Formats: sequence, C-alpha cells, structure tokens
Amino acid sequence: FGSRHFVSRRAVISSKTTTPTPRANMGKAAKGGKKLPSAPLAAKKTKVQKNPLFEKTPRNFRLGGDIQPKRDLTRFVRWPKYVRLQRMKKIMIMRLKMPPAINQFNMTIDKNQAATLLRLLKKYTPETNEAKKNRLMEQAQAKKDGQESKSKKPQVIKYGLNHVTTLIEQKTAKLVVIAHNVEPIETVCWLPALCRKKDVPYCIIKGK
Repeated sequence: FGSRHFVSRRAVISSKTTTPTPRANMGKAAKGGKKLPSAPLAAKKTKVQKNPLFEKTPRNFRLGGDIQPKRDLTRFVRWPKYVRLQRMKKIMIMRLKMPPAINQFNMTIDKNQAATLLRLLKKYTPETNEAKKNRLMEQAQAKKDGQESKSKKPQVIKYGLNHVTTLIEQKTAKLVVIAHNVEPIETVCWLPALCRKKDVPYCIIKGK
C-alpha cells in the first residue's frame, strides 16, 4: 500500500512539471520577436541630415578651457554696513509686533500722489536770504518815501517741529507733511494724533 502511494505521488509531480503553463507560452512568443503594430497617429521620426560645414563644437569649461559664463554673484557680495543695517532693520520690523503709533508711519501715500505733492510744494519753496533782503530793502525804501510797499510776504512752506506744532495748535496749518523715516521716531509719533484732534489734514510721505 505504501509503495503504491509513493508511485502515484511521483506520477503527479512529473505530470505537473511536464505540462507548460500559458505564461510560459506568452514568454516564448515575446522572445520570438513578434512585432506589434505601430500606433496609427504616432509621429514618424525622420532623421535630420547634419550639415558637414557646421560642426558642433561643445565648450569645455575645465581648467585651461573656455571662458566661464558670467554668474550672478550678488548673494556672495559683502554689502556695505549701511545696507546690512537697513536689511536687518527691515526684517526686525517685520518680525516684531509694532504698536499702532509707530505702525502708522508704514501707511504712506503712493508714488503718484507723492510726485503730485512734491510738485505742489516746489511752488512754495522758502525764499532765499538774498531774496528776503531785497524784499525788506524795497519795503524800507517805500516806507521812507511815504509810499505803500507793493511786495508782500510770500506764502511759503513752514518747517521745523516746534514751528509746525504751533501752527497746528493755532489751526493755521493747511496741510502737514510728515516723513516716514524720522530718527528717532518718538519726536513725531504724536503729530498725526494732534492733527486729527485739531482737524488739520496731514499725510505721511516716504523719505525725508
């Protein structure tokens, strides 16, 4: 009984090994080099004929070879100290939480408005010492002759922190222009609040 059972198992094993599987058939068919049909809409590759007159000469950037291309080295530049301080200050201001009294100086008028304002202010530039001297001499001469002087005091820009503060308090100021980068900022941080209290129009402009 035991020997018969052993023979039957051998027969089963041999039958399993001899019958080829469908996967094996597929592998043989693939190895046989059977060509698959090409895609109908695929673009056909055409060989480009090279012109022998124009030979390709690749550059060699190794030692003693071609000149190296110009690179942007701004990242590796050692900037002047004032530039580094500006950048460090900018980063610090962005990271810190700023009180509203100081943050208001970041809300400046835009470039076009600033250009219009500066054109307007140029018309009211303060008179020079020489022009003022001539005007006063004319007034004195007219007073001496017993005539009324025609030259009047011109309307000009008033500047200086104390003088401007007095004009705001008297409500005679028409427009107050404040620079955004006054150092130290504590000298002018209260000025917008005073302008709002006295109903005087003001604006903050970039640059002194």
